[in-house]
Amino acid sequence: MSTDVIARLKRMAEDPARVWIVGGATYAELLGETGRLANTLRFLGLKKGDRLLLQVDKCEAVLSLYLACLRTGVIFLPVNPGYTVAETEHFLQDAEPALAVCDPGRVAGLQGLGARVIDLPSLLDRAAVQSGDFADPDHGADDLAAILYTSGTTGRSKGVMLTRENLASNAEALVSLWRFTATDVLLHALPVFHTHGLFVATNCVLYSGARMIFQRAFQPAAVLEALPRATVMMGVPTFYTRLLSDPGLTASATSHVRLFISGSAPLSPATHAEWQARTGHAILERYGMTETNMITSNPHDGARRAGTVGMPLPGVEVRITGPDGAVLPPGEAGSIEVRGPNVFKGYWRLPQKTAEELHDGWFVTGDMGAFDTQGYLSILGRAKDLVISGGLNVYPAEVEAALDDLPGVAASAVIGVPHPDFGEAVVACLVAAPGATLEEERVRRALRDRLAAFKLPKRVLILDDLPRNAMGKVQKAELRRIHRDLFAAE
Repeated sequence: MSTDVIARLKRMAEDPARVWIVGGATYAELLGETGRLANTLRFLGLKKGDRLLLQVDKCEAVLSLYLACLRTGVIFLPVNPGYTVAETEHFLQDAEPALAVCDPGRVAGLQGLGARVIDLPSLLDRAAVQSGDFADPDHGADDLAAILYTSGTTGRSKGVMLTRENLASNAEALVSLWRFTATDVLLHALPVFHTHGLFVATNCVLYSGARMIFQRAFQPAAVLEALPRATVMMGVPTFYTRLLSDPGLTASATSHVRLFISGSAPLSPATHAEWQARTGHAILERYGMTETNMITSNPHDGARRAGTVGMPLPGVEVRITGPDGAVLPPGEAGSIEVRGPNVFKGYWRLPQKTAEELHDGWFVTGDMGAFDTQGYLSILGRAKDLVISGGLNVYPAEVEAALDDLPGVAASAVIGVPHPDFGEAVVACLVAAPGATLEEERVRRALRDRLAAFKLPKRVLILDDLPRNAMGKVQKAELRRIHRDLFAAE
């Protein structure tokens, strides 16, 4: 069993001078803050196994509350603050959280859905008068730590159940693989409602006793200003493409950084090459999923190959299988399957779906890939129609459902096409109903109250018809081929 996250926090807090956030709390102060929050949750009646939904803009308190939930055994359920009230309703109904914590402006909307709600400032005020000492109950490695929601092509969000061992084992593997030490300073500009920013970034810092520069949003100018004080940066491809467009990105500006890491979406070989030419650094690309945390990584010491996601993490097994389930040799493409202590426990309240995708410890990722003869994995595509735009997952069926509800839409198909900034851009292909007229900007405006901003189509194409097969199914591969150069000039 790996060292539990909270056990690691307590060990780091033994040094009262050890800094957690540059310009902010020490580890000792963080431990006290998590104790006060844990006592507050207990005072509010939450107990081990209850769920706490958190939907707030990025701030340091998110990390404190995540750790407080680990201390109490309350299951942490972060939700993208960009989601509308209508989009959040499913999480409330499915997870049935004992408490929802949100920004003040969201209280009325969530209360209207029947949730028990407290805004974050009020929760922090209550915690301020509590004791920082907290008697942690016993926890097991298999106890649930968090539920993170993902989706499938049906548009139904699925709750991914992550255990304490899932988080701990992955953190220990990454700290070792990426050579994190107490002298590191991580530049944290990622969101904290999904695995990348919440678990990968935060836990790598905590397990190594490092520090972080905590930025509430990604702003190229702020990142460039902070880089001379950082040693590691984690980002999505959009971060790197936007920084490359800034003349302030130079070898001198990045000379203090030892490691740049990219994930959550494919990094183009062109971006990889341009970054190395401008800065002298080879970006380290890795591969992970909500269900598995991190799976593979290019090496810290050794060739970081553009277009690949490296090799399996220590203790993690990855295999490529054919349609018959047989394991394929290097060079042959097939389904990527994963087994190890990083693999999730199952989907919340979906035993049939869990059985379909998780068997004998192997998780069927839904991604297609191939190993080369030297053990590097390349991701060749997704079996599902997932679009990853700016590092965030967009599920076409959900956008299509919103489009199909609009007056004048006879048919819709949502695809992802290459985009120089976002990696992939959401594109809607529509067919107008007889006698109706559809206009691109009017369609986009109509979706703004129904979908989070990152799900909105970057372009809406009005077509005479959609390509279909003999069974009437829309051929999205053909749409992607036709429109693959839509953003080439940008």
